[in-house]
Amino acid sequence: MSAPAAVATALIETPQPEPDFMLRTARRQALVVDDNPDITDMLAAVLRHAGYEVATAHSASHAIETARRRHFDVVISDIGMPGMNGYELAQALRAIPEYSAIPMVAVTGYAMYDDHDRAVEAGFNAHLSKPIDPVDLTQAISGGWH
Repeated sequence: MSAPAAVATALIETPQPEPDFMLRTARRQALVVDDNPDITDMLAAVLRHAGYEVATAHSASHAIETARRRHFDVVISDIGMPGMNGYELAQALRAIPEYSAIPMVAVTGYAMYDDHDRAVEAGFNAHLSKPIDPVDLTQAISGGWH
């Protein structure tokens, strides 16, 4: 066999790895809940940049309706919202079997000594004080609980 024929045979027989994009599953889904549209938009932008498909809600009741219609892989919620607050939202979502173990992150202006404990007791995995650092948020949703 000539050298060019051997090289051609070797190239044909070498299995080619599939491109990474062929191996990816569907995009992760995130729900962002905050009564302040500017904060909702900022958090949604951070999550989109991190590779999430994002839905937003401006109230806890709207978030529950949205969560019942569509499954999310992570929920990021404000605490101080009119009507149902973020603690109540976390408890309501944790009562839905599909949301019993997903990451939930509280993003709030509440930063007193016991606010972290209250958030965890309500069902949040992490508690971040506003203003939110995008790096802290992405670490929190990937399991770096605060």
